Amino acid sequence: MSKPTLLVMAAGMGSRYGGPKQIDPVTDKGEIIIDFSLYDAMMAGFEDVVFVIKPEIEEAVRALVDDKAGKHMNVKYVFQELSDLPEGYTVPAGREKPWGTCHAIMAARHVIDGPFAVINADDYYGSLAFQLIFDELSVAKDDEKYRWSMVGYELSKTLTENGHVARGVCRIGADGNLAGVDERVKIARRDGKIKYTEDDINWIEVAEDSVVSMNFWGFTPSIMKEMIDGFPAFLDSTLSSNPLKGEYLLPLKVDELLQKCKAEVKVLSSPDKWFGVTYKEDKEGVVAALQALKDKGEYPDELFK
Repeated sequence: MSKPTLLVMAAGMGSRYGGPKQIDPVTDKGEIIIDFSLYDAMMAGFEDVVFVIKPEIEEAVRALVDDKAGKHMNVKYVFQELSDLPEGYTVPAGREKPWGTCHAIMAARHVIDGPFAVINADDYYGSLAFQLIFDELSVAKDDEKYRWSMVGYELSKTLTENGHVARGVCRIGADGNLAGVDERVKIARRDGKIKYTEDDINWIEVAEDSVVSMNFWGFTPSIMKEMIDGFPAFLDSTLSSNPLKGEYLLPLKVDELLQKCKAEVKVLSSPDKWFGVTYKEDKEGVVAALQALKDKGEYPDELFK
């Protein structure tokens, strides 16, 4: 079986951050957040990396990756483009927003044909997560169901102090596997408790220790076919209901296949604290946290030499 590939979603617009946060340096060595994930992935055993990017940031991403991680790992780049649609479909007038995380993964359909992990470029996941997912993917094989996995984090360890975040709140079955995902697009700490809202009026409490998805998934190639096959139905619905903002979201696709009993997702638990740069104000804390990890010896002073 082919070795697992790491797919990095780096095509987001960074609207709340105010720019392409995935290429904003966070160390005095000019390293970006994804450098830490690439280092952890390399140490876990990953050799092949696919970046999903927008064409307009290719030069900037290559400048940061090719001469660092690119000297130690096999790096490829694919583009997530609005015009990458099935035959007979066109981009709605005025649409600028990418089509979502499923569409981002589908951009790599021509370069990935084996098991692969999916991560965001602007999130720090911790080294244990990469070892867990690599070990799981190394033996993953579909049978009567798709055999997938995800790394789950404790909700209280994934919040920012600077605003709300989107999280996939997981329902865990008695067998420890994923039973479903409830996508909460606006979740934050309010009045000392964690709450989410769907209407900006009513805020509903969520347990501090809820398991959430940070878009760190492990898949067999079957997910790619399912996303491609389901894309026209998504477009038909979205083009009539929300043509400028509708997104084909990975957690919702996984949840759909779980409810159809077509997939089983093993939840791999990480005790690490997540951090990332959802907002510009998050950067100072991320810089300090990453430097503290270096100071403790968890990372070398320079990740890739």
